[in-house]
Amino acid sequence: MLALSPIAVFLVVYVAASIIAGDFYKVPISVAFLLTSIYAIAITRGDSLRQRITLFSQGAGQPDILLMIWIFILAGAFAASAKTMGAIDATVQLSLQLLPDNLLLAGLFLSACFISLSIGTSVGTVVALVPIAAGIADATTASVPMVVGVVVGGAFFGDNLSFISDTTIMATRTQGCRMSDKFRVNSRIVTPAAILVLLLYIVMGTRMHSPQVTEAVDVMKVLPYVVVLVTAIAGLDVMLVLVTGLLLSGIIGIAYGSYDLFGWFGAMGEGILGMGELIIVTMLAGGLMALIRHGGGLAFIIRLLTRRVHSSRGAELTIGSLVMLTNFCTANNTVAILTVGPIAREIAERFGVDPRKSASLLDTFSCLAQAIIPYGAQLLMAASLAALSPVEIIPYLYYPFCMGLFAIAAILFRRPKL
Repeated sequence: MLALSPIAVFLVVYVAASIIAGDFYKVPISVAFLLTSIYAIAITRGDSLRQRITLFSQGAGQPDILLMIWIFILAGAFAASAKTMGAIDATVQLSLQLLPDNLLLAGLFLSACFISLSIGTSVGTVVALVPIAAGIADATTASVPMVVGVVVGGAFFGDNLSFISDTTIMATRTQGCRMSDKFRVNSRIVTPAAILVLLLYIVMGTRMHSPQVTEAVDVMKVLPYVVVLVTAIAGLDVMLVLVTGLLLSGIIGIAYGSYDLFGWFGAMGEGILGMGELIIVTMLAGGLMALIRHGGGLAFIIRLLTRRVHSSRGAELTIGSLVMLTNFCTANNTVAILTVGPIAREIAERFGVDPRKSASLLDTFSCLAQAIIPYGAQLLMAASLAALSPVEIIPYLYYPFCMGLFAIAAILFRRPKL
């Protein structure tokens, strides 16, 4: 139990410091993670201080963490150079011209769902759409955290269902079922949630008002985002997508006189520096989770949740709880499924849970957990691109919460019938 206490300390430090500061969003999340990491290193038993620091550093520098950092760096450089050359303003103006006010939120949500379903990654979807969403919010009467939440929620629709998503691949492999079978079962659980949220956004859109855009939109300045979306949907690696968008922004910006070569370099530098806290938080989270795993926190969770399972319904609830709690400790839904998958399969076989259902629950509940943790890559990226705190976005994640409620209902009411 002691191994899990850093999570509690993180929550206490962040909330208490925010209350003292008088504003829940004023306290940098990096400070809360720094203090929690120091505490975690101090309480880890059985190793010298140097060994504990080494273990923490290995967690902070693991390949998955470094890959996310390279993506953050490229995303910051692209977002800043595209904004400086006018790409975001042009894209927002085009969106306001093409979509009526009442369909802006629904259109953003559908776009996020489609792109994430096509490319299989929520991070790539967030990178592509959050700057546009933030620009639309600024140009209308909408709240920026709410509009960003629309994109993040839609991004997890595809992360959960896409055939090329890491979570789908890992869930089906660990449970021994085909991806097409898992898709059919999983879609019957979450599609009603997506439809309900889409209708909600249509209703909410009736209260939105945007200024009339009469001036012509320079389509060439929209091109970087169009290329980013098209190449992402085509399945190009997210790093290649960002490099392509970055180069195109630089070429168009220089050609249109938005900046010269060194001005482009300066814009990229500002974008990269703007990702500084995001990078620090990602590394601190990686190190913290490594200490939790080393201290037996995950093993404790598994023992606690599996000792009182007596029915298939209880087994399904246990599978969902296991993968969520593991995701809270790893901040990576793919790693959480990989960790829990073999145990979930054993539970499913013992209590007669269909592999298609167990795979769907693993994927759905891991995406729910990943969507709502403020130290997950998706919320950190979205918050950084929109100049927000990750915690500001969480109350507006309507689709992930609705997805979770429908998944729980599917367990309690034994749906869908297989």
